[in-house]
Amino acid sequence: MAAQKIKAFADGTRYVEAGGWAMFFAWLVDFTVFLVLIVVGMGALSPLFAVDEDLATVAVLALPVLVPLVYGLCYTNGRALGAVLTGTRLVRLSDGGRIGAKGPWAMLVRTLLLPLLIIGVVAGGGYADGTLKRGSIDAARTRRLYADGHHVGPLPARR
Repeated sequence: MAAQKIKAFADGTRYVEAGGWAMFFAWLVDFTVFLVLIVVGMGALSPLFAVDEDLATVAVLALPVLVPLVYGLCYTNGRALGAVLTGTRLVRLSDGGRIGAKGPWAMLVRTLLLPLLIIGVVAGGGYADGTLKRGSIDAARTRRLYADGHHVGPLPARR
């Protein structure tokens, strides 16, 4: 296992960080689900739009916020569809635990910020160094790390 991908949670337990492409594709899948759910929601509400224009305005403004919050309920264990397909898991960086009740918030951020991420990558923007509360792990490799008994102790030297 590549030493540069092994990281440690704040409590010292080690994990294998998910790759950049895996994280990107997880975001992309979740964003696609978000768009599909918006279209389905608009389709389901379209008969009501003909009756009340105000309802149409509220729906257009509310669905982009409500859909990721509801979809985020699937994310409380860190495994929404994007994570399942890419083999990643969103966890708390403090101890590797489930994100729990913050799943809806994480999904809202994930779906609403993906377009900004793509614009930043295309425009050549850099990484803003901030304090992250959650991160993605490679679930299978982290399980293998634990099975091999290498989940605690000092991190391997980087080359």
